[in-house]
Amino acid sequence: MKLKKQVTVCGAAIFCVAVFSLYLMLDRVQHDPTRHQSGGNFPRSQISVLQNRIEQLEQLLEENHEIISHIKDSVLELTAHAEGQPALPHHPPNGSWVLPPESRPSFLSVSPQDCQFALGGKGQSPDLQMLAVYSLLPFDNQDGGVWKQGFDITYEPNEWDTEPLQVFVVPHSHNDPGWIKTFDKYYYDQTQHILNSMVLKMQEDPRRRFIWSEISFFSKWWDNISAQKRAAVRRLVGNGQLEMVTGGWVMPDEANSHYFAMIDQLIEGHQWLEKNIGVTPRSGWAVDPFGYSSTMPYLLKRSNLTAMLIQRVHYAIKKHFAATQNLEFMWRQTWDPDTSTDIFCHMMPFYSYDVPHTCGPDPKICCQFDFKRLPGGRINCPWKVPPRAITDANVAERAQLLLDQYRKKSKLYRSKVLLVPLGDDFRYDKPQEWDAQFLNYQRIFDFLNSRPDLHVQAQFGTLSDYFDALYKKVGIVPGMRPPGFPVLTGDFFSYADREDHYWTGYYTSRPFYKSLDRVLEAHLRLLHSLTNLKRVIGNAAHYLVLGDKDTYRHDPAAPFLGMDETRSSQDSLPERTVIKLDTSPRFLVVFNPLEQERLSVVPVLVDSPHVHVLSEEGQPLPSQLSATWSSATDVVPDVYQVSVLARLPALGLRVLQLHKSLDGHATPRSSTRLYLHGRNLPVHKPEAVPLHIFPAAADDFCLENQHLQACFLGRTGLLQSLRQAGEEQGHRVNSEFLVYGTRTSKDKSGAYLFLPDGEAKPYAPKDPPVVRVMEGPLFSEVASYYQHVQTMVRLYNVPGVEGLSLDVSCLVDIRDHINKELALRFSTDIESDDIFFTDLNGFQIQPRRYQQKLPLQANFYPMPAMAYIQDMQSRLTLLTAQALGVSSLHSGQLEVILDRRLMQDDNRGLGQGLKDNKRTCNRFRLLLERRSTANKSSGFFSKLVSMFKALSFPGTRTGSPEVQDERPISFPSLLSHITSVHLNAEALVMPVALEKPALPVLRSFVPLATTLPCDFHILNLRMLQAEDDSLPSAEAALILHRKGFDCSLEAKNLGFNCTTSQGKLALGGLFQGLELGSLQPTSLTLMYPLGTASNSTNIHLDPMEIATFRIRLG
Repeated sequence: MKLKKQVTVCGAAIFCVAVFSLYLMLDRVQHDPTRHQSGGNFPRSQISVLQNRIEQLEQLLEENHEIISHIKDSVLELTAHAEGQPALPHHPPNGSWVLPPESRPSFLSVSPQDCQFALGGKGQSPDLQMLAVYSLLPFDNQDGGVWKQGFDITYEPNEWDTEPLQVFVVPHSHNDPGWIKTFDKYYYDQTQHILNSMVLKMQEDPRRRFIWSEISFFSKWWDNISAQKRAAVRRLVGNGQLEMVTGGWVMPDEANSHYFAMIDQLIEGHQWLEKNIGVTPRSGWAVDPFGYSSTMPYLLKRSNLTAMLIQRVHYAIKKHFAATQNLEFMWRQTWDPDTSTDIFCHMMPFYSYDVPHTCGPDPKICCQFDFKRLPGGRINCPWKVPPRAITDANVAERAQLLLDQYRKKSKLYRSKVLLVPLGDDFRYDKPQEWDAQFLNYQRIFDFLNSRPDLHVQAQFGTLSDYFDALYKKVGIVPGMRPPGFPVLTGDFFSYADREDHYWTGYYTSRPFYKSLDRVLEAHLRLLHSLTNLKRVIGNAAHYLVLGDKDTYRHDPAAPFLGMDETRSSQDSLPERTVIKLDTSPRFLVVFNPLEQERLSVVPVLVDSPHVHVLSEEGQPLPSQLSATWSSATDVVPDVYQVSVLARLPALGLRVLQLHKSLDGHATPRSSTRLYLHGRNLPVHKPEAVPLHIFPAAADDFCLENQHLQACFLGRTGLLQSLRQAGEEQGHRVNSEFLVYGTRTSKDKSGAYLFLPDGEAKPYAPKDPPVVRVMEGPLFSEVASYYQHVQTMVRLYNVPGVEGLSLDVSCLVDIRDHINKELALRFSTDIESDDIFFTDLNGFQIQPRRYQQKLPLQANFYPMPAMAYIQDMQSRLTLLTAQALGVSSLHSGQLEVILDRRLMQDDNRGLGQGLKDNKRTCNRFRLLLERRSTANKSSGFFSKLVSMFKALSFPGTRTGSPEVQDERPISFPSLLSHITSVHLNAEALVMPVALEKPALPVLRSFVPLATTLPCDFHILNLRMLQAEDDSLPSAEAALILHRKGFDCSLEAKNLGFNCTTSQGKLALGGLFQGLELGSLQPTSLTLMYPLGTASNSTNIHLDPMEIATFRIRLG
């Protein structure tokens, strides 16, 4: 009773504070001096202010109501727990499993100010919004003449009389770090020769220029050259002949990559350049990604680059931007309220970045100025007119022909400064090509520059030479917006290079490696953190969990900790380790890679059903015993899964004990029903776990927990509906598998292109599925075994994040398919119309619109982390643990491509189909959320103001501010963000390898002293390169991301204390027992300090911002 009284008093006090705060806010509204400016009249702007303030008050009321509700729930939970509720799950007669209430109830407290960001409405509208551009264009693909995807370009000869044309020809060589050949094969066959020749040939003439992008190749070459050659490279960089553009480790794909990886490779390259050459990249160069994400300009801007270049954009977009002279623009983030994310972007106008498509609109002419194709070489011009070496006799004619192309190309841009790239993939790998290109072009330049009547100045240049000349021409400093140039928001997906050839297949191609990529990223993030922290707080999890640190002994031959999952090869799925139980306890160390405490179900395989799980203090933990299945009907003998509910500290280690139970303390067992659908299949029954076999199909059935009910079709085992607690009627959420074929014509789907033969057809396996339904205290699941896919839907019966969504996995094996693609579609009653939302790189959300005027394949988009559909009442989000292609082809649908098997090349250079498919497990979470009433303009006061506004100003739209379908901006909910990181950063289970009783005392490790606000994410904590590679660095880079989120969706029962702080964070006391010696804000990749290092450790981040800090731990 004492505890109950204390919590009640605390709740009452908070309620009083909330009411008093509301009174003060109302008082501010009533006494706002701006209300009296017009002698009692209400200008339209004041009505808007009044409406906004009333909406804020309603929102605050709702937030306080939710806080009080949480306090009430906490009191009830604490009271129930104090009055002797059982500590473990129990199964009453004829009832469902009952889980005891949490002994540490959670609460959610979101500052109303933190909810304003997602409502948007700040800042000026951009000149170009890509969602609107797509709606505007006809995509009619008319023949444009010599520039087939464009139009005829004309000009007047005297246009440059007063302002001469300034031409920068930029030699480059694009080197893929692995494509048709391996990284090493490319390096030894071509890249090393390109760079070796570069050093020699650039020194022959100071007028020569060259740019390089891929630092992975450059660093390998650097490690193999002499000190003399290194000095020559530094001189070339120093005098401006050689420029390192972008400076990333690679030129990343921008569709499927996660923003952690994009930033990590950028830091890796920039840190290498700073340490070895002392250079900081200024301009971005991205000629080969297949479409462009708006995440990349943000990252480049935050890395202090001032301009960037892109190339592979839909040909219809290029044509439209060329016709309106919008090929150069300031690229701004959709959520940016001011201009802080603006970066200048140059879009190349033509089909490709090769030489025939860069000098001007006519590739037949431009190819004649690719001097690698001179007669006698290995490649020639497809247009049947070869290049000619430049001589005194022909230079006038050849220069005039090339100048005509330069002038026509310049008409597509707003300035008289022209960029002309000169290169292609792995170009300049022979000394002869260096001579052919540089000597012939220099003769042309010398002629043009000697003729004042031509009004042109031509030269070799770097990318930054071009941008600097442009800035100078328009009279601004780098980074500022050139006057008269447009502002653009949005992205450039999906990409088509010609006709209806959309590069939307590669969003899914080789999904096994996309999944493995995400696993490796999670481990890399962990490795960065542990590598940095080992110097200060221990050198391994082994050390950190020891109660007595003096007992630590490092033995590489016999590691103290094992891994719960292992892979026999890089091409195999992970296999679980089976822990052998004995009379003495076995210990597990469980690592939580997240910066938030989490309540998770931790699965472990053991060799005995007689097991119970204890905390390190010896207290029993809720757990569940299940059989382990090797197929639809086969149980793995003598192997059982014990799943334990454990609270894991943020970025910490939790110690668990496994005991062989011989005294009746058995772990609760799950029960299983197996439906054979009339198939005569032998079933191997488990000995220790109940199994009931039904020869016929099941009736429709449901699983439910305290938050959610999921219903399934009995004959298929597939999901049919979802209903949230408190709702009378659920939502139709019908899942089905579909198959796409490919065309019978010449052009077929391949590794890059998606060219289907029409709409998808229902997947029709030769046998009905075996359906297995398992129910237990911690989770229940439905497994459906089809010929080519095994799907499992799991519903956790636990408090917190895991119990608020469905866990969905699909084990796909289509190795016997021919030219087929397998899709999973969810069809719902959500009235989403033609709008859906996909993420960009796990960083931000981009609204999409299904375009009926475009072919089916054009409406697929990359989904690295999530996609959702919504209406005024609900949002359904599909969160993914691997990048895949996604679309919404009809209202209420979400569809994801699971795997593709294609027998032919699609003529984009790869030279192979997709025939190396693997058994692949695709993992998802399906999250259904209700819209709360807080952010809907349906409150009494808001309706009153809207009515008054309508009466005063007829014709004014009074739509709900939170309906984001018409605005190019949207955000996930807090719950969606947290569910995504749970899915992509699973708890890491490490069994203690020693099986003998002589174990040292182990203790859990809790590194964080305070809880981070739940909209903050520690993106990385990585050690910086030290001057001496043999010693660890004294400094680390801490990269934080403050996520933008939508408050209009209910967020309850998160399972941990979730608070926001309006972007404020005190880093000083963050780490347990550690002090920050100093903290210095820097650019994203640490190349530029943004302030002086200081002892002050209080920081502030705006929503969506990523910030890097150079820290020194005391």
